[in-house]
Amino acid sequence: MPSRGIGLACIVFATATAAFAQAPKLAFTWDDLPAHSVLPQGETRVDIGRKIIVAMQAAHMPPVYGFVNGSFLLDEPLSAPMLTEWRKAGLMLGNHTWSHMDLNQSSMAAWEADVLKNEPVLEKYANGIDWHWLRFPFLSEGDTPEKRDAIRQFLAAHGYKIADVTMDFGDYMYNEPYARCVAKKDDAAIKQLGESYLKIADQTIDNSRAIAISEYGREIPYVLLMHVGAFDARMLPRLIALYKSRGFQFITLEEAEKDPVYASDIDPSLPAPKLLYYPPMPPDPPQPDMDLDAVCK
Repeated sequence: MPSRGIGLACIVFATATAAFAQAPKLAFTWDDLPAHSVLPQGETRVDIGRKIIVAMQAAHMPPVYGFVNGSFLLDEPLSAPMLTEWRKAGLMLGNHTWSHMDLNQSSMAAWEADVLKNEPVLEKYANGIDWHWLRFPFLSEGDTPEKRDAIRQFLAAHGYKIADVTMDFGDYMYNEPYARCVAKKDDAAIKQLGESYLKIADQTIDNSRAIAISEYGREIPYVLLMHVGAFDARMLPRLIALYKSRGFQFITLEEAEKDPVYASDIDPSLPAPKLLYYPPMPPDPPQPDMDLDAVCK
């Protein structure tokens, strides 16, 4: 006769197996438009945007959101056409604050002002679509419960929905090393970066799904965090192929957040949800299999 512990383990395994048997769903989202990280030699922000757009169109992906920091337009004025082309491709825009301000390191008044300062930029480039989706910079939602609740009330009062993140493999970490390797013309190192990038993306699929099964007992539609970096643009066709090979169906952010899991993101006036992915719950998130800070130095 099997022990009670073994029986329970079998039930958990069966639940997870049944959940994983369903086709998982994934919404791509992009942060730091129009200029993320270091620009490699020979590339422009417009080039990067075009590569991302072309790869998504080739995969017949639904419209995705790109979250804008208006101050980047002042830093890099030549990046502005990237936003225009993004919208012409039928892609959406959302608010990432004016200066990528970290709420946990800022006063509420300063952060709220930074959100509002970004709105004229969105109004200019959105070309009539609703841009009232917000992605917290650094995924910082407030360093105290009181601050988190107050900011949510501010967002609700201004008509915002929150673009949550339930899958993130740290893609941003690879863009600076890539720029260094391009400068050194180190093709072997670039190949290693690509292998590491896809490996951690693949491992993160399992990690994110395990958290969902542990907390909700089922698969959820995931919201993937990406950044408009040069290496992301280079790797996107292979990354999309990876998700397809793992059975993912691509959906919009709106479709993903129709799931009850995201109810308090759609309506920030509701009580703040339990933080599952930031800071991450066990199991610990995968880490790069190479020292990215040391690559091509």
